[in-house]
Amino acid sequence: MTSKRYLGNIITDTPTAPAGPYSSDVASGVWSLAEQRTYSAAGLWPTAGNVNPANLGLYLSSTNAGNPSTYGSQIRSFGFSSLGSSSDFGDTLSSYLKLTAAVASTTRAVFGGGFESSTFSNVLQYVTLLSAGNSTDFGDLTVGRYTNNGAHSNSTRGIFAGGNISGGRTNVIDYITIASTGNATDFGDLSNTMTTSGTGSSTRAIWAGGFSSSQETNEIQYVTIASTGNASNFGSLLGGSRQGVGACSSATRAVMAGGYSTGAGAFNNIEYVTIASTGNTTDFGDLSSSETGANCASTSNGTIGVYLYSTFENSITIASTGNGTAFSDSGVVHQTTATSGGHGGLQ
Repeated sequence: MTSKRYLGNIITDTPTAPAGPYSSDVASGVWSLAEQRTYSAAGLWPTAGNVNPANLGLYLSSTNAGNPSTYGSQIRSFGFSSLGSSSDFGDTLSSYLKLTAAVASTTRAVFGGGFESSTFSNVLQYVTLLSAGNSTDFGDLTVGRYTNNGAHSNSTRGIFAGGNISGGRTNVIDYITIASTGNATDFGDLSNTMTTSGTGSSTRAIWAGGFSSSQETNEIQYVTIASTGNASNFGSLLGGSRQGVGACSSATRAVMAGGYSTGAGAFNNIEYVTIASTGNTTDFGDLSSSETGANCASTSNGTIGVYLYSTFENSITIASTGNGTAFSDSGVVHQTTATSGGHGGLQ
């Protein structure tokens, strides 16, 4: 009697132990039913159709691909393993929403604020990541604003910071508990009244660049998510003062890309920091072109970062350095915000 688990030398003698319960996980080899039941009971057996939320991203898009300034109401989903192939997920509560911000846990994504027709919106709305459909009312921010993507979250809290308000800009930082619904609570203040771009880890939220007073800034600032209080200085963007920066992260590294300033125009440089420390940025590489816009929709699955400006798309590998890689999502206009079930704050 042979001890091999197969006939014909087609599959190896040492199967790969199941990596997890999602359809993208691996369990190569030949397994007995008893072994399969054991792994299933432990939640480790891959199941067809069981999507890993860590590989799922969402972004808002314009309803008019030929006009990037058109307000966007469509929520689109994509997989980080198949960039350039997004699909319709649902719609936001308003068909006239842009320049909003987004946070997410592994279960739920929450969109906050935005510019709705001629109104600065304070509306918070959410979707369940693995259940396509229209958004549902969550509550309200403490102030109506479009936040230029100044948002970050861990698995518990979502934080929204800064933004344009009626008559100027705000320095207010709000937070929510993602698993519940209700109005946002005051967290503290940024260093200035400003627009800015957010990312971070499960411990820290950081904001990079933006527009403060009458000029762009290169300041990076941070807070500890589990506490409340005002932001502290982290360092500077050495590539230059600018707004509309794209920011995404792994659990350890935040990578900022692109943006523009009224004096220097559009930027294509990519820079990074180590989130747990403080200090100025280090050069990472360049986007495939210089990109400008009021906002970059950017997110990650903890490994791959994506930057979306209008119809421009680039991806990077966060743990390495190098230039952005272009991909194309069929001419869809990205309208201001993105998030995922596996970004740097969820690891």
